[in-house]
Amino acid sequence: MSVLPIDSLETPRFCGVPTFMRLPQATTLEGLDAAIIGLPSDSGAPFRTGARFAPNAVRAMSIMLRPINPYRGNLNVFEALRMADVGDAAVVPGYEVESLERIGQSVAALVEAGIVPCGIGGDHSVTLAELRAVAARHGPLALIQFDSHSDTWDKYFAGKQYSAGTPFRRAVEEGIVDPHRSIQIGLRGSLFRATDISQSIELGYDVVTTDEMFEIGFAALADRIAARTAGRPAFLTFDMDVIDPAAAPGVQTPESGGPTARETLKLLRALHGINLVGCDVVEVNPLYDGPGQITALLAATVMAELLALLASGRSRAVRPHAE
Repeated sequence: MSVLPIDSLETPRFCGVPTFMRLPQATTLEGLDAAIIGLPSDSGAPFRTGARFAPNAVRAMSIMLRPINPYRGNLNVFEALRMADVGDAAVVPGYEVESLERIGQSVAALVEAGIVPCGIGGDHSVTLAELRAVAARHGPLALIQFDSHSDTWDKYFAGKQYSAGTPFRRAVEEGIVDPHRSIQIGLRGSLFRATDISQSIELGYDVVTTDEMFEIGFAALADRIAARTAGRPAFLTFDMDVIDPAAAPGVQTPESGGPTARETLKLLRALHGINLVGCDVVEVNPLYDGPGQITALLAATVMAELLALLASGRSRAVRPHAE
């Protein structure tokens, strides 16, 4: 199976069935380094539903992206990584626990084959299923969470333990995330309770609010992330609501006062020294996106930057053997 994307200089972008960045749709997992997988579940959404439609919305806009990342030394991501789009995980709409189980099974199939899973779409509860599958292979993970909300509440609505607001408390309780090697970035806005941020710190997470992020500066923050994760197997989860809604209106729970699209990408391009074993971009809600689909385009661009981060790490790792 070819693992190179369709050449958009030869075949127009509007031709064919959209896959992420025009990658081949997988017919086998053999030989893949990483894979895009859709996570079409919003059964854990406490506010706006519609993130179940995100994977294909992000795929549709990702066709605008090109394979070479000029911010990491003109790296051709798909020459460094053998990748494919494996389609969507199975879900049970309206049933949160069952959907997490099915998503976990789909992601586990990738992880067991030695493939780095790269998820798109869904509310933030889907990340718990990914973490379970990835930690089963790598042990407790360092978590890098970009988010305007902590998602470390204990319960949501009638004492329910599983929702988009609880995954990173459950992950600590289940022993699949090491909070002392993990960091939450971008928290801001009004709170339910005065403990909404301190509850993450009490669990062991390092927390950087949006205000602190700008005070520290992106280069220093990237160094802090690398030091915090300390080379441990890391999972990076990116909630699109960390971005200001002026640049990303189509999200589940918008929060005013975030970074612009340019600032967000600048921060991602500064990341280094991360042993990335899984990632996702979540909380895109196409029902609230504008006609230009700017949220979906930005989400696709964020994932492209995460793939470049993964590819740059792989390129450094294999270069001494290649020489």
